[in-house]
Amino acid sequence: MTRLLVLQPDRSDPPGRLGEWLTAAGAELDVVKPYEEPVPDTLDGYRGVVCLGGAMGALDDVRHPWLADVRRLLSHAVSKRVPLLAICLGAQLLAAATGGQVRRNPQGPEIGVRLVAKRDAASGDPLFHDLPWTPDVLQFHEDEVGLLPPTAVLLASSPACANQAFRLGDHAYGVQFHIETTPEMVLDWAAGYPDGVPPGANPRLLDPERLAQGHEDIREVWEPFAQRFVRLAAGELTIHRSLPLV
Repeated sequence: MTRLLVLQPDRSDPPGRLGEWLTAAGAELDVVKPYEEPVPDTLDGYRGVVCLGGAMGALDDVRHPWLADVRRLLSHAVSKRVPLLAICLGAQLLAAATGGQVRRNPQGPEIGVRLVAKRDAASGDPLFHDLPWTPDVLQFHEDEVGLLPPTAVLLASSPACANQAFRLGDHAYGVQFHIETTPEMVLDWAAGYPDGVPPGANPRLLDPERLAQGHEDIREVWEPFAQRFVRLAAGELTIHRSLPLV
């Protein structure tokens, strides 16, 4: 079994379907909830790390002081070349920990099942090369990575958010979007807003039937991606050395 550390910063964003895909691919998940238990000091015994999303800001240390420990561990994973997949808030924490900048998205919230577009650098990437050029994803964020870390490679963008996916070195990935959600999770997130719709969001994008179909499209694309991440953590995938790492 390939043992993975899963950091879950928020009760409302568990591993969900991603956890099921990783487990089915041969991973053993050790889920740590930093809001109620310490973040490990090292990654000894782990072959990879997954950091999930959350409602707080990536630098909201006053209300969530453990965020500093999460950022430290993500930086440690990058320096030790431990395979890492950081999702939404996780991607923002990764960027902030490695020299990038996080800000409120000037175009407003990005909500619902949307498309992102791969960049040319994704064509040789071990995780992204088999994805369609415009894969379906679930968006639910107000903040964004406004400036990538200096050594990051941009892998995907969208008109509403330029830095949708990036890689640091050859093992660490950040994605601004979600792939772990279920329709029920998304509707629960929306229910926390007045009228059940985040400000600036299109209510049609939260239609249960539309969410259900969108999540099936997401599964078709991102379950194989999760399988490839397990293979990367197991040491079975490597980046093409002819491609630049920075």
